[in-house]
Amino acid sequence: MSEPTTPIAWHGLDLALTLDGALLWPEERLLIAADLHLEKGSSFAGSAARLLPPYDSAQTVARLERLIETHQPRRVVALGDSFHDRAGANRLDDAVASRIRRLTELTDWIWIQGNHDPRPPAHLGGRGVAELALGPLTFRHDAVGAEEAGGEVIGHYHPVATIATRGRSFRRRCFVFGARRLLLPAFGAYAGGLSVRAAAIRGLIEADARLALLGRDRVHLFPYAAALADPEF
Repeated sequence: MSEPTTPIAWHGLDLALTLDGALLWPEERLLIAADLHLEKGSSFAGSAARLLPPYDSAQTVARLERLIETHQPRRVVALGDSFHDRAGANRLDDAVASRIRRLTELTDWIWIQGNHDPRPPAHLGGRGVAELALGPLTFRHDAVGAEEAGGEVIGHYHPVATIATRGRSFRRRCFVFGARRLLLPAFGAYAGGLSVRAAAIRGLIEADARLALLGRDRVHLFPYAAALADPEF
């Protein structure tokens, strides 16, 4: 049985949100995931004060494999910051690197350049671009200042939201989408988050934007105004 997805209509397109935080464009057979931050654990392992188990890459790739097996995309877009630092691709375990190469051979794999990884890892396959324009949408890592026609799909900000409902509150990674931009949550197992109420995100979206919080068995939709003030973590 396939995992549930949540359909949304945006810029005249039928898109879908997954519980893992990936975006699907079924008509184009396109899968988009942002901010994988592979090898964050091994990056932090060099600092005794910030030690993390170095297993995040295997967990993140396993989730990508499941999505690709389920949805059979023709093209995959990794929306920047796929690696936690510029040397991250070279620290990959051989078995994990082989699994990534298999995915890049199965699909038209596109590495969008991020601020953590401006050069794509040539030895893992796929192709690197600064951004990708497809139909009315442009896929890039960070927002551009100038207004342009169509919608902008970005990562970089790792949005999270805290919502109070039915007498309790919960905090989750989330999608944020307004008239102009659609922000994806960080996909990486160890990626952190930034409150949707933080100035960096507030400046990118409209007051009537929507939130889609990742739950255990479904995506929960809320108006942006429902999000509580929440610090960065």
